[in-house]
Amino acid sequence: MSEVEILQLLVSPAHRLAGRPADGPAPGPDDERVPRVEVRDGLGLVGDRYYARPAHRNAAVTMMAAENLPPGADLRHTRRNILLRGVDIDAYTGATVSLDCGTGPVVFAVRRPARPCAWMDVTVGPGAQRALRGRGGVRCTPLSDGVLTVGPAVFRVVTGAGAAS
Repeated sequence: MSEVEILQLLVSPAHRLAGRPADGPAPGPDDERVPRVEVRDGLGLVGDRYYARPAHRNAAVTMMAAENLPPGADLRHTRRNILLRGVDIDAYTGATVSLDCGTGPVVFAVRRPARPCAWMDVTVGPGAQRALRGRGGVRCTPLSDGVLTVGPAVFRVVTGAGAAS
């Protein structure tokens, strides 16, 4: 169990990074970052483009460590959902983890890496795709309902690497 900080939450109703990166992102809201998200077991984040989509149920939520981003980059650039400070989330692939912002734990199965794509070189900066390999975050399945908010949180490994017995 460790204290972490949820720096940003992003809920995007549209898939804005589609097509060729050279064409730039599709239009959409200027800022899709939110102070609070509702998480639904097996479905994802309410209001997000991947919510309840069968093809994305095992990877409906993405998390990333802020320590892996260059200064000035944020969730609008990476299109991840949860930006954490204080935990190397990439190290927990295969584990079950929880985040608790004070209203009870929200549990996630950390399924696989969220591999950076060519869009990172456009949105984050030249060379970002290569620099973020192995550090681009993780794709998760929510295993419980709950609410996450920007601010302090408790990170716990429920099962898998580093789990308490």
